[in-house]
Amino acid sequence: MFIDRQDAGRRLGAALRHADVRASIVLGLPRGGVPVAAEVAAALDLPLDVIVVRKLGLPTHPEVAMGAIGEDGVRLLDPGMIRDAGVSRAQLDDVESRERETLDRRARLLRGGAARRDLTGQAVLIVDDGIATGATASAACLVARRLGAAQVVVAAPVGAPDAARRIVGADRVFCLEQPEDFRAVGASYRRFDQTTYDEVVRLLARTGTAS
Repeated sequence: MFIDRQDAGRRLGAALRHADVRASIVLGLPRGGVPVAAEVAAALDLPLDVIVVRKLGLPTHPEVAMGAIGEDGVRLLDPGMIRDAGVSRAQLDDVESRERETLDRRARLLRGGAARRDLTGQAVLIVDDGIATGATASAACLVARRLGAAQVVVAAPVGAPDAARRIVGADRVFCLEQPEDFRAVGASYRRFDQTTYDEVVRLLARTGTAS
């Protein structure tokens, strides 16, 4: 059980350092992944940036992912989930259109007009506060690959037992805890308050990323 995201990030950073996981940049997934990623970046003495991704939720159950989108036009769908839920093409297009608008707006907000970092040839460490379906982490991996990353490691304090299998595009998936009775990411935290965008911007500015 982690106290909060900062505690989880410190513990994850120490474990990654002990495991000799090497990277040249830490990329947090907004919003909740960024406080974790900030602690990891501090532990590993690496720069911090973000990859902005958005879950595509089912029209009737928005909390359930039927896919995800990311910067640079990345789109990842779960055809089985879409088919089983009876989601029409029009419904999918409507959800994606709304989430794409939100993604573009949030990317501009978080970067403050600054350009994305060049990932060409780099080893990147993508960090989130937990891995449930793996949809957003997979989208982030595909964004990093499209931006030229040579190696991609995904790390989180907690994940589903089959987290590694769920994620597409990662060379390695690192989870501190993978409980057999995993139900939700928040169940592994004592405090799991929603991270605000103001907090994310402050964390990025503190590292010089958003300047």
